[in-house]
Amino acid sequence: MLVNGRESLAVPPGDRGFLYGEGVFETIAVHNARPLNLDHHLARLSRGCERLSIPPPNTQRISTEAYRLVGGHERAVLKIMVTGGEGDRGYAPPKNRSSNRFLRLFPWPHGIKRFDRTGVAVKVCETRLAINPRLAGIKHLNRLEQVLAGAELDAAYGEGIVLDFEGNAVEGTSANLMLISSGALLTPDLSRCGIEGIMRELVLETALRLDIPTQVRTVSLDEVMEAESLFFTNVVRGIQPVARVEKRHFKIHPLIDALREAVQGFETGEGR
Repeated sequence: MLVNGRESLAVPPGDRGFLYGEGVFETIAVHNARPLNLDHHLARLSRGCERLSIPPPNTQRISTEAYRLVGGHERAVLKIMVTGGEGDRGYAPPKNRSSNRFLRLFPWPHGIKRFDRTGVAVKVCETRLAINPRLAGIKHLNRLEQVLAGAELDAAYGEGIVLDFEGNAVEGTSANLMLISSGALLTPDLSRCGIEGIMRELVLETALRLDIPTQVRTVSLDEVMEAESLFFTNVVRGIQPVARVEKRHFKIHPLIDALREAVQGFETGEGR
């Protein structure tokens, strides 16, 4: 692990990310010693820091450190964290502070693509997401809602659909949710809660390029259950179709394969 550019396994005890979850992170797929879509990830990282009033990171420095860490690794997962730095006890951030950055490499998860053809079984989670536009969209370090939702999944389910407190579908426990209805693509609006995923962004861009009708708006759970087909997006898992949501079964729509083929370059490093 690199801590502010130096190899270390220690987190400063006064780090505000460790103490309060004040920080943002990115999870990046690595292919052929390249962190994929790094420009997209660094842009979102910077937006998150700005939203949390954390001193902006030097993205060129992070990029250099990322390539240093992934060198020689054909397949891996890179995690980048930027926190609010160190401070004394208390929630209020210190004046004239600086941020801390952490880069860590993980092995590529085994069997990550096993649901590509059969689809994943999904549970509707009881844990709800709080509505907070100030935090919506960014990948901040406080992921307790996702931890609780993920804990609801057992061996029968590979993912969960998480709702907000008004009962609208928002996302998966660790992925974005997309619906196909009448040949059109629909995904929940994330302006009040949820994470605006990089693969979600790439799929939306690809759909527009392919002239696939696309909507981003509030989505009810009833609409999810009545859709023709569902899939999740995640930079490590890619595009993952849904086989069923509890007892409701779904077919894998041909549009899913078309989108997967169109974004394949982004997953292998051959795209932008």
